[in-house]
Amino acid sequence: LTKMEEPVLTTYKILKEKAFNSDINESWIDWAIEMMEAGYESINLYELAGTTRPYNQFELQDLTTKIFKEFNLDYSDKTKTLKNYVYFLLTSNIDKPENYDKVLREFRDIYYELDMDSEYQDLALLYWAKDDLLYDDYQHYWEGANRQNIDAIIKEQFELFIRRFKTEA
Repeated sequence: LTKMEEPVLTTYKILKEKAFNSDINESWIDWAIEMMEAGYESINLYELAGTTRPYNQFELQDLTTKIFKEFNLDYSDKTKTLKNYVYFLLTSNIDKPENYDKVLREFRDIYYELDMDSEYQDLALLYWAKDDLLYDDYQHYWEGANRQNIDAIIKEQFELFIRRFKTEA
C-alpha cells in the first residue's frame, strides 16, 4: 500500500457519491484508474479499476469502503463532504463558462437529492434560467438574466458561494 500526498480531483465527487450511498458506476472505475495513474497502489484499488459490468453493488460498496479506509478518505460527515465537492466544482469551473451548464446541472441534482435544500436553490434556479436561455430569449427563474448576461451572473454567484464557503470553513 502506497499513499500519495493528494488524491485526484475526481475524489471529491466520489466521496460525495459514497456519502449519499449512490450506486457505483463507470465513474468510480475511471476514478480508480486515475488514482492508479497518480501513483496510488492497493490491491482493492486494482480490483475496482478492473471491475466490469454487471456491477454487484453489495460487493462494490464493501470494496470502496476498504479503499477509502486504506487512503484515509473520510466521507462520514455528509454535509462537509458535500460542501467540499461543491467548493471543488465552483473553484475548478468559475472561469470556464463552457462548463456552466454541466456544473449547474450537477447543482440542480444536489438540490433535488437534498429535498430542495434552500442553500442550493440559487444554483438550481441558475441552471433552469441558463437552460431556458439556450432555447428561448425568455426565462423566469432569475430576474434580469438574459442571453447576454447569464454567464456573468453565474460567475458572480459562483464567487459568492466560494466566499461563503471560505468563511464557514
